[in-house]
Formats: sequence, C-alpha cells, structure tokens
Amino acid sequence: MKAEKQIEESFINKLQDLKYTYREDIRDRASLEANFRGHFERLNRVKLSDSEYARLRDTIITQEVFTAAKTLREVNTFKRDDDTPLQYTLVNIKDWCKNEFEVINQMRINTENSNHRYDVIILINGVPIVQVELKSLQITPKRAMEQIVEYKNDPGNGYTNSLLCFMQLFIVSNESNTYYFANNPKEHFCFDADERFLPIYQMADEDNNKITHLHDFTEKFLPKCTLGQLISRYMVLVVSEQRLMIMRPYQIYAVKAIVDCIDQNRGNGYIWHTTGSGKTLTSFKASTLLKDNPEIEKCLFVVDRKDLDRQTRLEFNKFQEGCVEENTNTESLVKRLTSDDYRDKVIVTTIQKLGLALDEDSKRNQEKKKRGELTYKERLAKLADKRIVIIFDECHRSQFGDNHEAIKNFFPKAQLFGFTGTPIFEDNATYKKIDGTVGSYVTTEDVFQKELHAYTITNAIDDRNVLRFHIDYFKPEDVKKAAKAPNVLSKKAVVEAIISKHDAATNGRRYNAIFATASINDAIEYFELFKSLQDECSKDEGENFVPLNIACVFSPPAEGNKDVKQLQEDLQQEKADNEKEPEKKKAALKIIMDNYNLMYGTSHSINEFDLYYQDVQQRIKDQKYPNSDYPHKNKIDITIVVDMLLTGFDSKYLNTLYVDKNLKQHGLIQAFSRTNRILNDTKPYGNILDFRGQEKDVDEAIALFSGKDNSSRAKEIWLVDPAPIVVDKLDKAVAELEKFMESQGLECKPEQVSNLKGDAARSEFINKFKEVQRLKTQLDQYTDIKEEQVAKIEELLPEDTLRAFRGVYIETAQQLKAQQGKNIEDKDPVIEQLDFEFVLFSSAIIDYDYIMSLISKYTQPDVPKKEKMSREQLIGLLSSNSNMMGERDDIIAYINTLEAGKGLDEKAIKEGYKAFKDEKSAKEMALLADKHSLQPASLQVFVDEIMGRMIFDGEKLSDLLAPLNLAWRDRTKKELELMDDLIPLLKKLAGGRVIAGLNAYE
Repeated sequence: MKAEKQIEESFINKLQDLKYTYREDIRDRASLEANFRGHFERLNRVKLSDSEYARLRDTIITQEVFTAAKTLREVNTFKRDDDTPLQYTLVNIKDWCKNEFEVINQMRINTENSNHRYDVIILINGVPIVQVELKSLQITPKRAMEQIVEYKNDPGNGYTNSLLCFMQLFIVSNESNTYYFANNPKEHFCFDADERFLPIYQMADEDNNKITHLHDFTEKFLPKCTLGQLISRYMVLVVSEQRLMIMRPYQIYAVKAIVDCIDQNRGNGYIWHTTGSGKTLTSFKASTLLKDNPEIEKCLFVVDRKDLDRQTRLEFNKFQEGCVEENTNTESLVKRLTSDDYRDKVIVTTIQKLGLALDEDSKRNQEKKKRGELTYKERLAKLADKRIVIIFDECHRSQFGDNHEAIKNFFPKAQLFGFTGTPIFEDNATYKKIDGTVGSYVTTEDVFQKELHAYTITNAIDDRNVLRFHIDYFKPEDVKKAAKAPNVLSKKAVVEAIISKHDAATNGRRYNAIFATASINDAIEYFELFKSLQDECSKDEGENFVPLNIACVFSPPAEGNKDVKQLQEDLQQEKADNEKEPEKKKAALKIIMDNYNLMYGTSHSINEFDLYYQDVQQRIKDQKYPNSDYPHKNKIDITIVVDMLLTGFDSKYLNTLYVDKNLKQHGLIQAFSRTNRILNDTKPYGNILDFRGQEKDVDEAIALFSGKDNSSRAKEIWLVDPAPIVVDKLDKAVAELEKFMESQGLECKPEQVSNLKGDAARSEFINKFKEVQRLKTQLDQYTDIKEEQVAKIEELLPEDTLRAFRGVYIETAQQLKAQQGKNIEDKDPVIEQLDFEFVLFSSAIIDYDYIMSLISKYTQPDVPKKEKMSREQLIGLLSSNSNMMGERDDIIAYINTLEAGKGLDEKAIKEGYKAFKDEKSAKEMALLADKHSLQPASLQVFVDEIMGRMIFDGEKLSDLLAPLNLAWRDRTKKELELMDDLIPLLKKLAGGRVIAGLNAYE
C-alpha cells in the first residue's frame, strides 16, 4: 500500500506532465513571498522598493476570504512611495490561461499559535490558489477535510496572516477517492452538529460518470487552462453572504452547452436538471456570462409566477448585489428592455408581463393607442431584429401557451433556452397543438428543439445530492366504515392518521410537513377537522398531548387583483375553485388567517395576501432553528395547501408530504421533491404518506423521469427499502455487533464495552454500533411499520439496552475523537480513519429547557409516576443523546445532589444548577491555580477571556506565567503542564463549541 509521501510524489509528477513548474525551493513564508514579488513585478511591469512591497503585501493580506477573492479577480490600485497610483492585478484576469502555474509541497508556516505544514499547493503567478491535502488509502479523505477546518480555526493561522489568504479551492484525496470544495470564512466552513458536511463535490464527466482516482481527477480537473477557467468563470462570489461557491460539474457542463450554442448560433435548447440540483445558480451563471458577450443585446430570465419572480430576483441578487432590479409592472419592464444601460442587460420577469407588453389588444395598449402614445409593442420594436437570449425557468405548461408563441414571433432572432426538472414528453403532455384537422401534443423538445444537458433525479440520488423517497400507501383499518360515508369518515381517518404518525414521520418534529389536498373546499374542511380533533385530544390527554401547529394557504378570489391573478397563472386548481362560491372561500380564508394571526401574533389580511404567503414560507424554513433558540410555538408543523408550495419551494427542514390529491407525472415528481433536500443522517429520506393509493402513478412517473440509461434500476434507486428489509438489515447489524463482542471474549452488553482492550477494538465497536443506530434512525421514521416488526425491533434491541449502548458509544467516541489529529508525525491510522456521527445520537426535543423541566418533575411529589422519570432514567437519557455532551457530566452530578419529592419548580432548578456549576468551577480553578503556583483571580480572568471570545491566545498564557520568573526551558515545560490540566476544563466550559487555537496546544 502506498504511503502518503509516495502519493504526493506521484501527484507532483502528474502536474509536471501537465506543464506545471515544480518549485521545491519554496518551503516557507519568506521564499513564498519572494516568489510572489517576482511574479507581481513581471506581470505589472514595475519594480517595487522594499518599503513599497512591504506595504503592498500588508495591504492585500486579509483575514476576510471574500475580500481576498475579490482582490484576486479585480484591477486594484496602490499608492507608491512618490504618491503616484499603480493600477495592478495579481493574475492575468483577462486570460487566465496566460498565467504562470507552479506547484510546491511541504511548505510550513509557523506562528506563535500554529505550526502548520501543507502537503501540496498550486500557485498561479505566485499566489496560492489551490491546496491539496493527501492521505494514505486506509484513511478517509474526510480526515483531511477536518484537518483543514482545524487549521483554519487556529488563531494566527496562515490563511489569515499570509498569502494563503488567497486560497480559493481545497482538494482532498487518498488517491482512490478525491473531493474538492471552496474556501470560505469560518462560519461557512465547519462540520456543524446539524449539517455535518461541507459543500463537497466529486468530479464527473458530461454523462455524470464519477472521476475519483487522483490521477484521473488531475487530468480532467487540473490542466492549467481548465483550472484557470474554473476559478475565473465557474466560481461565484455570493455578496449577501460574503462567501464563495463553486459550481458542480453538471452545472458547468450546462452553462458551457448554452454558451457554446449561443457562440455558434445553433438555435435553441433545454437543460434537464432535476429539482434540487441548483438550477438557479446555473441559470444565473449562464445569464451573467452573457453580459460580457457584445453580440447579445439583452438576456431575459423568464419565470411563470409572481412569487417565483421575487424568489429568483432575490437569489440572483444574493449571488451578485443589485444585478437584477424589480419590475413592478409592465411599464418598468419595457423601460428596462429599451434601456441602453449595461446594468439592464440581464432582466428577470414573468411570462405574463412580457406577454402583456406584446399583446396589442391588452387593456393598457388600447389605452395608450387612444391617447396617441406608442404602445409597449411599438416601443419594443427596436429589439425585434436584435440578438436576444431568453431563458425560461421550469419550462413547462405556461411556456407552451399563447404568451410563448407571441414572444417567439416578436423576437425572430432570439435564442430560447429552457430549464426544467421535469420535461414534458409525449406521455405527460397536456397542451394540444392543432394544425388544420390534426391535433398533437407539444413536448419540451418541440418548443426548445434539443436537450443540451441532462442531470436527472436518478443521477442526483445516486450522487447523494437529493434524498430517496419512502412512500407509505395508507389504507384505513376500518375500510367498510369509511366506505359508507367517504366524504366525512375518510377525511377524519386521514387526519387521525396524520396526528398519530406525524411525530414518527418528522423525527420528533425535528422536521415539518406539507399536506396537499385536492381542492380549496377540501383544504378548508381539513383545517377545521385538525382544529376540532386536536381540541378533543387535548381534553382527553391533557398535558401529554402537544398539538400540532397547523397553517393553511391557498390563493383568495382574484376579484381584479393583478397580483393574485398573476400568482394563479400556475395554480390551475385554485384558479378554477375560486370561480365557484368566491365569497364562501374568501370568508373561510379570513377565518384561517385570523387563526394564524392569533397563533403567531401577526396581523395579516386578505388584502395583503402576498405578505401572509411569504410569512408562511418563512416559518416553514424557520424549522431549522432549535427550539432553544426559536420556540416551537413560532413554527409550523403542517401546512395545508392545494397548489401552492408544491413547486419551486425549498426547505431542508421539510421532510414529509401528506397527499390526499391525485398527482401524476411531472406534478407528482415536483410535489414529492419538496421533501428530499439533503441535510444529515437524521433525515435519511423524503417521507410521503399517500392517502389515495397512487402506486401505479408513482411507478409511471419514476419510469418517465429516470433518464435514458437508468430506467431498469430507477425504482431501486429512487425508493428506500420496505420496512421488513430494513428490519432484517438491523437484525444482521445487531448480529455483527454481537459477533464482534464475542470475538473479544465479552458479552454483547453495554456495560462490557468499557472492557474492550485497545483503540482498534474500541474503533471497531464505534463502526459496528453506528450502523445499528443508523438503521434504527431510519426505521423510527417509517410510518408504515407493522406491529410485528416493532415487536421484532424491541426484541432485538430493548429500549433500555439501546439507550445504554448509545451512552457508551458517545463516551467512547468522545475519547477517540480527542485523539484524532494528535501526534502529527505518527498518527494512529485506526483512529484517523474513524468517521464519528454524533448527529445520529441527537434529539430535536432534548435541550436545556427540556432537561430542566424533566428534573423539576423528578423532584415534584404530586406528579404521577408514569409522567416523570426516575433518577436512573434521567441519567440514561442524558448519556444516550449527543445534544448536551459538553454539560452532561455536570447535569448528572447536579441530579445526584437533588432529592425526589422536594418540589422544585423549573426556575429553582435552573438557579440551583447555575450555583452548582459556579461552585464546582471555582473549586476546580482554585485547585489548578494552587497546583501551578498561580493567583486564582489571575487564572479566572484568563479563562473568562478565552470563554468570552472562544479563542485561546498563547501570548496571554505567557503573561499569566510571567510572575513566576521561570527560566525559558522550565517555562516551556510549565506551560505544557498547565495546558494539560487546563484544556479539559476549557472544553467542558465550552459545552461542545470549538475554541480556536487549542489544537496547536493539544
């Protein structure tokens, strides 16, 4: 097996084959800067004095990743010693291929707080642009990612105080598997407890075949021109978030296909990229690249609904501030279309606004004619012969109508491009084109000529860019009773099923759901049913029943309101429903909104329906905040809809769709895809509960949208295994755990894990039990699991045993995790390759307030036994959940000081716990100070400063030791001894948060 050093040498040889210059002389900050200075002076044709160079260097080096990225890509100005301005660039920004590409390795940058060594760095004109971290084959590349994150968290690291601040990309590889990701500020660049991943990509070819071996990756990704183009064209600086994004391979291929089609004037085309694959970023990049094409007069990005117009405009402006302005009406759209201002080159609009502008018979155009003014169409006539690019988002249904035809006819030289996650084929076409006496269905290909690039949902699930689906085809138990009065009892059965299954489906309300109904009347009836049934449950179960927060949203009767009319263009069911008994619908919506206002303390009215709709969407997205930060009462558990939110709405914290509505083909895929955004292992799939038995329609939709080459195994890729199969997998995983424990001469019991000998055995336990927990998490969210399967799971892993195993997993994993990254020169590969998944052991409901309330109940004498936990159960609950790992030991110690039956309320419990912690911390600090001959007050000030800023500062430690007047050699020893004692205390006080700078001292 190749050692890391051999992999590195082989990689550098590969880069040299690609004509990179290998600079083995650059190994430290001084040689890096000297090389950069030479490149800078040659590129800008200038000779700097030493003082000028020093000022330039200090000016461009910054802690802000976003600022450095802008400086790299712009023409900048610097004032020389004689006060004359020097306009300069760091690289050739007009032609990135014409820069000089070099590779260096094993460079060290030492500071007082860090001593970092970087495997391989690619320089462009002497500027460090790409860092490559390599591991040997048995080590997962994820360890290399974590190492980079650890480096970036250290204060005084090279990324903040040297030319490394210009780093744009990181590549990690163990030769067999290779990944890449963009550099970013620390807040966007971490392995978080909730979203335990970075935006990490693998390279792929045009047909989405993965390119993972380092040598193949290098040949595809790192040719000099390819890398230069990637940095300059296919990275996006997100202004609103001050962060960097790099496009995925399929996004780049799509943009290239559109640009090539325009450059070669090869007609129209469409991009089939599945819902959730980042079509907005792809279309934004295509649009902005066209800004620089002098042959293109205008680029229009056309959506088919007002809310999507707003959403797209916000997204575009997030990528580039002010790049798209709002078109409040058709007049402002026409003004921008006829403007010569460069900023008006990319325009986002709805198809309805554009259609109105071109309709001679529209009310506005008729009024203009009467007044003798030029109509919109006449004002736009000067564009008729110009080359215009029109990009249609979700190019189905409304793009096939009269508006689309009018646009095509008016702009004969326009090139039309469509983006869709669900193309229209003959099998799912509904719009009929009549040619004489012959009728035919219009497909996406008919409208846009040819497919330019495809990335289907099958590809995305295979890549783990979106989740698979779990579908429960629900059947009421009392079928006969339901059949007698289907309109009443069946709806009641549906609501009862949802109330009983919702907690399981959403992982204890960690996530939320949408309920798709067949009509506005159904939505109203369901809303009333939820209210009445939950009131009954509250009466029957008292405090044990926590009602679901139910919202309902459907568009009101338009009654001449242009905004609502425009909103309803793609809401066909709601548009039709509102034509019947509009006043009844309006009255019902008013009651629903009044209920919403009462629940959330808002004041929405039908007259400003759009604000209500936006608020509902925001509350669904606010599910991402833990209840400790944003109480559950402010969130929505289930949103009842008809057409709204079933297309174009994204939230990672929405995982369930309840369906009492006939869905077919692209409508079915769009609705299901609301649930399948990737988050972490606590969201293993998108959950669908179908109350209409639409299995045949699901199978047809999967076959239709699976792509050319995957239809044979599409169902296997799209859908998770049925519950019995997963139960069997759990059975095997538990058997593997038992077999392993027996091989160590131990019984398979939680208390025996502490008797495992050596890190290799403990690591094996981590891997075995993690698989058990992963399958259990998956099964916990199955809504169609049968009683006999539940019984089998309980027999395999009784709840108390599972909880105890979870506790020893967390304890063992914490111990092993603390060893990762230590002993840089001689790492234990067994520990290094471990991938810990603490998020699998977390719970949405277990937070500080919840634990304090349970402890309070434990002390109450008048709470029934079945409603409160014993001391042992409380400790078991704390030990088996990763939510409060940092405070677990202190809370358990506090519980052990309390007496059952003492009757303390939550306030008293919280105050008591704070006093307990303060006293314990003061004792520990006094013992530490005494042991190291320090003043307790001085040590406390030092610790308080660290905890206040969450940064460990080595200079402050030196100040603390200064009064001891120790010799240098002895002082270093004393410093290390103090840190050995101090680090555990600091980590405990941090409660699981990262204290920057501690890595350098561990």
